[in-house]
Amino acid sequence: MNTNAKTSNLIKTIVIICDFLVLNVLLYVYLHFKWRLFGFTVGGGDSIFLLTANLGMLFAQYFFSTIVHERRSTSEQILRQVTLLVLLFGIITYVLQILMSQYKGFSLPNFNFMVGLTAAVYIGMLLSRYYERWMIKRYRMMGRNRRDVIFIGSDPQMVAAYRFLESNQYMGYHVKGYYSDVRLDECPEGLNYCGTIADIDQLISQPNTPVIADEIYCSLPVAEQEKIRRIMRYCNNNVVHFYYIPSFSHIFGHTVKFENLGDTIVFTNYEEPLTNLTNRFIKRTFDILISFCVLVCLLPFIPIIALIIKLQSPGPIFFKQLRTGLSGREFKCYKFRSMHVNKDADLVQATEHDPRKFAFGDFMRKSNIDELPQFFNVFIGDMSVVGPRPHMLHHTEVYRELIDKYMVRHFVKPGITGWAQVTGFRGETKELWQMEGRVQRDIWYIENWSIWLDMRIIGKTALQILVHDKNAY
Repeated sequence: MNTNAKTSNLIKTIVIICDFLVLNVLLYVYLHFKWRLFGFTVGGGDSIFLLTANLGMLFAQYFFSTIVHERRSTSEQILRQVTLLVLLFGIITYVLQILMSQYKGFSLPNFNFMVGLTAAVYIGMLLSRYYERWMIKRYRMMGRNRRDVIFIGSDPQMVAAYRFLESNQYMGYHVKGYYSDVRLDECPEGLNYCGTIADIDQLISQPNTPVIADEIYCSLPVAEQEKIRRIMRYCNNNVVHFYYIPSFSHIFGHTVKFENLGDTIVFTNYEEPLTNLTNRFIKRTFDILISFCVLVCLLPFIPIIALIIKLQSPGPIFFKQLRTGLSGREFKCYKFRSMHVNKDADLVQATEHDPRKFAFGDFMRKSNIDELPQFFNVFIGDMSVVGPRPHMLHHTEVYRELIDKYMVRHFVKPGITGWAQVTGFRGETKELWQMEGRVQRDIWYIENWSIWLDMRIIGKTALQILVHDKNAY
């Protein structure tokens, strides 16, 4: 086992130990204070309770142990792992306590207490994961526990791979450079040219040569199969991870995805997790639950909001506008009216000091209150809580001609918030590159959807409400 693997396993062990520390600190608080402040009671047999809780965590760790040490683990994957870990811990612990309650001296804990304890453990685990991820990032940015990478080939996707590895320093990758007979166009400054294919071929052919990298990414054309095989043999003989990047950019213009058609492998230009029936069911169920809760909470405030709007600006309470939705179909999007009635509402975006806005309308836009009626669109199925923002019909007609792949964003339902909005592409699009950036992020969301990504976007959106976004106007 190489040094990097040993270090990663050590990090994993430390994180697991920290999980048990978090659990036992919370259990100590119970034993010391008996949770009287919360009104929870557990019954007798504190030592048995400690045993069952730790056994529950041990079993849960076996199935859903930490992945925070894994270099390519995403925030969504970590959130999913922690959620499943704590849920399984709570279930197993309670089942064990039911079994142990048959013995004298130990009574079954209050169910509300178990729910409270599980919630506390969940919060504790999330906070510890946040801190552990930050510590690992700092550790790897110092040059420790890093993996050396070499690229072979000149496909433009090499540049995209390099930028991904370099922009995520917490993963601990160090790109030494690339070997190619043709130099990369628009090569980033940090991606060094190391030599030709003959140079790397000679290097890996020499006996007793020190291992040149921990990972090799190859994008040579399939016609160069003998060269590819030699590189793969070198990787196999030296415990180096080999990755092949299909050299299809000259045909498709971007990376393609693998799919299975029976026993045949086919390629597609876009991967859509939401074409899966189970994923659609999960997302729709999530949308219905969230929108129903929000609408119920909103009902008492509608008369107050309506009164203020009427006092400041004559006209309807709700603003209804046709927008482009799923598969390019039109639907009526609902908002609280934040502007005076005007003839340009369907043509011109709101600007920072737009004279069409009235005072309370300006406040609603900055605090996102005007968007709340869109939860009705979510409830009836026109929209989703998370997805690409729906654009007015005029913008769809304009930008579909100006931006390649613009209409791809309509492969899924539009959302109240989206990946573009929480990554800096919210609000007015003054220049074309801003809309291009929004479209790129919308397509990335479509290809990488998961319920955990939706939860992350909702969390970021909630943070933007608390910390005002300068693009919210």
